[in-house]
This record gives sequence, structure tokens and C-alpha cells, in this order.
Amino acid sequence: MNFEFGNTSIHLSPIITFVIFAVILYLLWRWSKELENRSFTIFLYFMISTYTAPIFSRSTSNGDHFELWVPLGFIIILVYLVANKKNHPAKMKASLLGLAVGIYKLIEIYRDLLF
Repeated sequence: MNFEFGNTSIHLSPIITFVIFAVILYLLWRWSKELENRSFTIFLYFMISTYTAPIFSRSTSNGDHFELWVPLGFIIILVYLVANKKNHPAKMKASLLGLAVGIYKLIEIYRDLLF
């Protein structure tokens, strides 16, 4: 969305992206304070769980192409958290926030493929 004011214009998309980025950083910082030691691991859980990867790809002879993408990083983190007995709620919150970003990435990927 653009707002034109004479010779200048305001692009709203970068502003919204910056605000969302700031909110994510604030939440991660606040959740990292809940851990007694190694508070930086909250950021690692978030970054790993945002990873999305294609697990299936198919092409036909007439040129159609399909890829199935999944939030693979979140699945890996979830398996690790379930297997680990010292599970902290802040780590789960950070990985769920990473899943939200991963789903947003999936929407962007499929939107580019379809349109």
C-alpha cells in the first residue's frame, strides 16, 4: 500500500514488516529472561523452527510442477523437546512463534507458485 504526498510516498508494507520484526524480537527477549542460564538458546529454537523445506517434488511431461513444502525445522524442534525431559515453556513458545513465521513463509511460497 502506497500513500503519495506530492514528491514523496510512504510504503506501508516495509513499516508493517518492521513492526512485526520488532514485536518478535521483543517477545524472544522477554522469553529469554525466563531461563536461568543459556538464554540465547531461545533465539536458536526460534531460528531453527522457521526452516521450511520441500519434501516432495513432481513434474509432468506437459510442464506442470508441484512441490510439497513443510515446516521441517519446527518438526525437528518438536521431536527434540518431546524427547528431552527438561522442557521449558519459553522454548516451546519460541518454537511456536517460529512455526508462525514458517507458515507465513509457506504461504509466500505457495502464493508465488500459484499466481
